[in-house]
Amino acid sequence: MRLFRSSELLGIAADTLTFALEASRDTHPNEYMGFLRATDAHDLGLNRKGQVITDVLVIPGTTSTPESATVREHMKPNSSRAVGSVHSHPNGVLRPSDADLATFHAGEAHIIIGAPYERDCWRAFDSNGDPRDLDVIDVALPEDEAFFDFDQTDIDAELYDE
Repeated sequence: MRLFRSSELLGIAADTLTFALEASRDTHPNEYMGFLRATDAHDLGLNRKGQVITDVLVIPGTTSTPESATVREHMKPNSSRAVGSVHSHPNGVLRPSDADLATFHAGEAHIIIGAPYERDCWRAFDSNGDPRDLDVIDVALPEDEAFFDFDQTDIDAELYDE
């Protein structure tokens, strides 16, 4: 991991976009909501400076209806990898509502996915709600095996401060 990251957002990994489209489709007719995290392009084998969106973080306790999705902001982890948000519009409208704009303050890319959730049914916006380009980049997503690399001994040590 690099200590200093390039802040330029190059795009979204194709597999990450596919995941968000499928999650939006599975949540229909309710809205889907998640936060976007990025990985340094060099860590993905790209010979470019910048970051690529590689993760969609779904917050526990998120509630949704056909008109909105509500996230428990206090459950959102602080992360230097956070770059924006993604949510669906079951009505298919690919532009931010006033309520969307009120949530766009954190991050530089906000994706809206609209029904019928096909590959061309999404748009990206900046923090002001203006359209922005976001390339779809075909890269292998990093394996985060270390996240689940623990056993009962590790759990016991954490629980009993050994």
